[in-house]
Amino acid sequence: MKKELIDLLCRKSFKYSQEPTFKLVSGKMSHFYVNCKPATLSPRGMFLAGNLIFDTIENLNLDGIGGLTFGADPIAIAAAFVSELRDKPVKAFSIRKTRKDHGIVRWIEGDMNPDERVAVIDDVATTGGSTIKAIERARSEGLDVVKAVILVDRQEGGLENIRQHVTDAVAVITRDELMARWKLQGT
Repeated sequence: MKKELIDLLCRKSFKYSQEPTFKLVSGKMSHFYVNCKPATLSPRGMFLAGNLIFDTIENLNLDGIGGLTFGADPIAIAAAFVSELRDKPVKAFSIRKTRKDHGIVRWIEGDMNPDERVAVIDDVATTGGSTIKAIERARSEGLDVVKAVILVDRQEGGLENIRQHVTDAVAVITRDELMARWKLQGT
């Protein structure tokens, strides 16, 4: 499944340029860009990402999985769906970029309760900033964040930064794996 997801990401989500032409959230220019959404919102991509992400949390006895909207949303939903298929249900949740200011004022959307054990996920990590923000917001809502899972690690220090907040942090796919496959495809 991992190889197939790497192929799909290379076709739909990965861009490379000899010159650093892609502007990142940080403002830094990069030779490559990864936008996982075209892959993770496709039926096959959802299936692959959901299974691979769930594989990383399956034995942790978690209550929920989610992250900062919108990058984490399709992956969390797919992993929650897989969890039900495997008879090990884990709820999906989404963390808002701005806190809801009406009704019940919260960062989290979903059926989550304080003290529940969760994994925070993200589609791509560069510096890890958005994942760390999601971890902090989940904890501010009383959730027990026990793991962080990144679909694609750009290998620019993000995973190491995330580990300062959650020691159990892993990536499913690395930039090196994407580049190796991209070169083989002759894209």
